[in-house]
Amino acid sequence: MTWTPPKIGSRPVVVLGAGVLGRRIACTFVSAGYNVHIRDPFPSARDAAIQYIDENKQEYAKFSSGRPDAYLTNPFGSYAAFEDIQSAVQDAWLVVEAVPEKLELKISTFAELDRYAPPDCILGSNSSSFKSSLMLDQVSAARRKLVCNIHYTMPPTIRTVELMTDGETEPAVFPFLSEVLSNCGMLPATARKESTGFIFNRLWAAVKREIMMILAEGISDAPQIDALWEHMFQAQVLPCKLMDQIGLDTVAFIEDNYIQERGLDSTLTVDFLREKYISQGKLGQKAGDKGGLYPPASLPSSPSSATSVSVSNNSVAPEITQDLYILDVGLGGNLKSIPEVATNGKVLLRSAQTGKVTPIVTGLPAPDGIDVSPALGRIFWTNMGANVNAPDGSLLSANLDGSNIKTLIASGTGLITTPKQLVYVHDPTMGIDKLYFCDREGMSVHRINTDGSNHEVLVQRRPENGTNRDLTQWCVGIAVDVAGRRIYWTQKGASKANEGRIFRAGIDIPAGETPDNRSDIELVLSDLPEPIDLELVRSDSELEDGITLYWTDRGEHPRGSSLNCARIQDRSLTGRVDEEARKEVKIIARHFHEPIGLKLDLAANSAFVTDLGGSLYRVDLESGEKRVVFEDDGCYTGIASLPVRL
Repeated sequence: MTWTPPKIGSRPVVVLGAGVLGRRIACTFVSAGYNVHIRDPFPSARDAAIQYIDENKQEYAKFSSGRPDAYLTNPFGSYAAFEDIQSAVQDAWLVVEAVPEKLELKISTFAELDRYAPPDCILGSNSSSFKSSLMLDQVSAARRKLVCNIHYTMPPTIRTVELMTDGETEPAVFPFLSEVLSNCGMLPATARKESTGFIFNRLWAAVKREIMMILAEGISDAPQIDALWEHMFQAQVLPCKLMDQIGLDTVAFIEDNYIQERGLDSTLTVDFLREKYISQGKLGQKAGDKGGLYPPASLPSSPSSATSVSVSNNSVAPEITQDLYILDVGLGGNLKSIPEVATNGKVLLRSAQTGKVTPIVTGLPAPDGIDVSPALGRIFWTNMGANVNAPDGSLLSANLDGSNIKTLIASGTGLITTPKQLVYVHDPTMGIDKLYFCDREGMSVHRINTDGSNHEVLVQRRPENGTNRDLTQWCVGIAVDVAGRRIYWTQKGASKANEGRIFRAGIDIPAGETPDNRSDIELVLSDLPEPIDLELVRSDSELEDGITLYWTDRGEHPRGSSLNCARIQDRSLTGRVDEEARKEVKIIARHFHEPIGLKLDLAANSAFVTDLGGSLYRVDLESGEKRVVFEDDGCYTGIASLPVRL
């Protein structure tokens, strides 16, 4: 008997689970015009899912072609959240289960679905760990023909969806679902038989298995394997480094499943890995100073005045496991006409998964500083405004995908002039998240809550000539030492004049003092070419022993257009800077094209640097080698990073 697809009409797709992935799955259907029910037992999760769809359906619709039957006059489907399964699924044509990865829970869930869903309803599991055939203990024989795996990765960034039979699934279900998923902007792929790991994870498992055998047989080592891989495939993700990032204990656990299922010999794979690495605590990056397939990364120690080697390389950068948010200030070759300069700024997102660079916010007036809060799921950035001499700067925030833009400080309020580098800080002592930023022509350092409330000026410099054109007082870069309760900032000085300085002060204004007369401001470094953005590192084991400052410098060659660091010895948190520290400046890398943005990647012992010449670099903090991640006709300022799971 020929299978007939379910009649859709106004019937809903049901997503079970309103978590991070469940709400994204729901949004893919809503954006294509399908009605959606979301079921989750927790009210907070249901509310968060509805809010997510409210704020993101427009973005998802950009890659959705929509329903071909044009059932709805509204381009978006309706959506509602439910507490119980029976109410949610009673008229469903498709259910996608995205509950926690517990087999017993999935078995009981599919039993309820079989009991309450209409007879023609297709039941799919989003599980990445379990075949759907393992969930059928309490499912009727008739229903089993409509059960399958529907495995999403992470839309909208990664839009692949792998479909797989439960061993009894009606074959015609797969082209039907593939067409629906394609209408939603997804990229469906069907495994033609049951397969632990679907399609892609099996490919990845084979790569990991051969790497373990190569290492066990003493044929090569991790750096050489990754170097060959990078060159052969022009790859951004390198397998040995990725295994270290995942964790070698996790790699072994996953491989155990294949060994058990297929009866594989474990001698040269997980047995070798456990004996030589895992048993010694060498788990990868999470093992800290014990390392993994690669030796542990370390910060530059005791910088010297010598300049390290800097090698420009147009090849693809090593693996990047962060989504990178990059600001195009709008002054580059992509500016079509000078009058458009005030609206040519952009927030760009470079995906760690695909390497693709996409504008997510456009039409900005000279954006400069950016940071991201994973906890809040928001990005924050400054705009210098259309006129650098007028107080028309602004501070904005948005969701991680650029949607739901909110104004924290509006242009035209006169509160800020040309806001520059911005940093997000979680401060347990204060009990609230804060944003810190510098205002260049405003000659000041600011702090504000992440919702735009409680705006404070922490430092106000006064020009000697009475105007905002005293460049020695221009505040640009900002870094916050939460443990030391201090803020650090750069004052650039005149262009190419070697007047740059770095200052510090307490994180709060001393009692009875004001931003322009506070007595705790201290000069840290001076006679720098033209310091711009700033970062700092304080090791937990060196709380009483100082910090390392890193900064970009857009000044004159040979000391300028560089990435620098200095170890600041400060054995007392209330003491003065050691005079010898002022001499301990190390040029890590040089010959950039006026570098601005800086973001450290300590796990990889490297830093990302952007420059006004339109390039994003990755710089090894030890060797100084710099590689071009990408370059074009943009003009790049701030950069922020968000770690992702690959």
